[in-house]
Amino acid sequence: MLDADLVIGFKQGDDVRAYPHVILDWHEIVNDNIGTVSVAVTYCPLTGTGIGWNRVIKGKETTFGVSGLLYNTNLIPYDRETNSNWSQILSECVNGPLLSQKANLIKLFETNWKTWKTIYPNSKVLSTNTGFSRTYGRSPYGDYNTNNDFFLFPVPKDIRLPSKERVLAIVDGSDAKVYRFENFTSNNIIKDSFKGKNYILVGNQNFILPFELESNTVELQFEYVYSGTEVVLKDNEGTEWNIFGEAISGPRTGQFLKSAPAFMAFWFSIPAFYITDIYSN
Repeated sequence: MLDADLVIGFKQGDDVRAYPHVILDWHEIVNDNIGTVSVAVTYCPLTGTGIGWNRVIKGKETTFGVSGLLYNTNLIPYDRETNSNWSQILSECVNGPLLSQKANLIKLFETNWKTWKTIYPNSKVLSTNTGFSRTYGRSPYGDYNTNNDFFLFPVPKDIRLPSKERVLAIVDGSDAKVYRFENFTSNNIIKDSFKGKNYILVGNQNFILPFELESNTVELQFEYVYSGTEVVLKDNEGTEWNIFGEAISGPRTGQFLKSAPAFMAFWFSIPAFYITDIYSN
């Protein structure tokens, strides 16, 4: 992989895994088991959305596949247990026996390969030995990711931002709030509120991390301390927090910051599904 290639990362205990976009561009879904966690890493190359779902639904473990269907140019997976169709961006079943069932989100971390391998040099990486003959590393859609005027299918467009700009979206019901990499140019920490909830976002030019602040964390004062290790935050009590929101040293060791319902995406895809606000410094 090239240093600039994007990967989606997941960590469970000491098991750390990376799923490269160059593979997900072709296969879109990876069903994996990491410790006690059954995860579906879903990725839509047309909307740039990587979202993790728990594969245990109503007490039964399932796997997800690619239905071949799209809505607003976004991936429609199906679960093999009930053959129900799901909207990836809405994380909700839209057709079949599980209609209206919400997927339980699993926190993923998206960044470039250089950043990921610096943070986790011993990470496992999804192999290109998939059993399929694909030109991994060459997008099946040409310059789609960077060409703001290139769309394969009709989709609503919101001209407030460039269509293919990568943004982070926090979603809540029918609403979303979007954060841009440029928001973190002068300050690596943003504290914000959205729909009555408090959030802290940590970012630089390579990643954006969102966490929801609860009653036991909202009063903490955080400092950005990222220096190439997994530690990104240190609070006024002396606890250090990693990129997955886990306290790995200090008085709160073993605790977690609450994951925000959020994911990276191409800008156009968020207002196509949600009433969308854009954060402004």
